[in-house]
Amino acid sequence: MRRSLLALALLAPFAAGAQTFPDRPITIVLPYAPGSASDAYGRALGEHFTRLMGQPVVLTNRDGASGVVGMRFVAQSAPDGHTLGLTPVTPVVVQPHMVRNLGIGPDSFAPVCGTNENIIGAVVRADSPIRDLAGLVAEGRRRSLTFGSPGPNSLPQLAMVRVTRATGVEFSHIPFRGDPPHLNELLAGRLDFSAAGVASASGLIEGDRLRLIAVFSARRHPDYPNVPTAREQGIDAQQLSQVGIYAPRGTPEPVMARLEEACRTGTQDEAFRRVAATRRVPVNFMSRADFTAMVQSEYEAYGRILRDLGVQPE
Repeated sequence: MRRSLLALALLAPFAAGAQTFPDRPITIVLPYAPGSASDAYGRALGEHFTRLMGQPVVLTNRDGASGVVGMRFVAQSAPDGHTLGLTPVTPVVVQPHMVRNLGIGPDSFAPVCGTNENIIGAVVRADSPIRDLAGLVAEGRRRSLTFGSPGPNSLPQLAMVRVTRATGVEFSHIPFRGDPPHLNELLAGRLDFSAAGVASASGLIEGDRLRLIAVFSARRHPDYPNVPTAREQGIDAQQLSQVGIYAPRGTPEPVMARLEEACRTGTQDEAFRRVAATRRVPVNFMSRADFTAMVQSEYEAYGRILRDLGVQPE
């Protein structure tokens, strides 16, 4: 009886905290540079959380190391649901294989939900003679081409590693902190092409300043149906990028359940879907169970993929 009472006493603070959650503002960390598509749809999702939970939601950018800086901050935060991360899977399932003693990995987080697929593409300036991925590879055989990405070992960079693996053509990679800086360098003529989230480049594509020549998803981007996937162009370079919300490991179950429900209804919210459509982000909600399974599966898969690619942790 004493042990039972002691156990209940120890659990009481956690239960009480879960029942009153949230009792102060929630912070959603975006681990990439300001100006990307995640700023817009993250803000729309945060507004839904605010309406549903009655507490302000603050979005903050903590960029660096392809998402690791921001997600390490999330992992080290109190596991009470008041600090979350919104990110593609890169810092959680890829970077732990790339950097020794990184300090984070799938076990550092409690995945809340998947929100959307951040389809990756290759873009060139609108005045470039390169019109497709085969043309890019052919030009890469003739001369050295430079390309930008949102960071070292980011999924867009890995998409181009896959192109190299499939074709034998190497490209000179110049990493940046997020998509906007390297897209600006591409526009200025200081890069030959960029690998980026299509959503981040959509305004420039539709403004006829950049040309989308390939996407690395399993499907064509619904807003650019005339642009074939890499595989449809005969180059085996598929690179998926699911975006989702993460809480620190150890966040109480009742809090997780409330966050998941807020995420589910948030991705159905008309305002969120309107922003997602405007920013060319395909909504792809995944439940907590499905998203958690996917994160673990992707982590294991990237371990095999990167070994096959000959990538060694630094």
